[in-house]
Amino acid sequence: MKNLFEREAVDEVISRIDTLQPAAQRQWGKMDVSQMMAHCSAALDMALGRLNLPRIFIGRVIGPFVKPIYTNEKPFSRNSPTDKKLVVSDQRDFLREQEQLKLRVRQFHEGGEAQCTRHPHPFFGDLTPQAWSRGMYKHLDHHLRQFGA
Repeated sequence: MKNLFEREAVDEVISRIDTLQPAAQRQWGKMDVSQMMAHCSAALDMALGRLNLPRIFIGRVIGPFVKPIYTNEKPFSRNSPTDKKLVVSDQRDFLREQEQLKLRVRQFHEGGEAQCTRHPHPFFGDLTPQAWSRGMYKHLDHHLRQFGA
């Protein structure tokens, strides 16, 4: 599984972000492309320890059993549930969100394992830096595919 500690994976993700267009149509879900990029930036803020969300009850109950979904090779399924605190529903500026997302991807990569959060994921619980890195790549891949990138 690719991860954001690998330069090649980061270059690929940045290149795919650069292909996004303001009028890109989603293939599933509710967010527009700018909202999706803001959502992905917030997820990276969580992985960087800048946003610490509390564990959710259902995650405490079933998170340990489904944790492999976060880091295995199988892509996330369409319309997977999103933590309400990571839902973006207001209007966002496309170019600003595009630049912010690329910046967050680079910051996560450059910070490496040492800068990765030790705070538990709100659903999956405790994750190693490698698991965060694989999960963040997989999350970005999911949303980039959502918009055909």
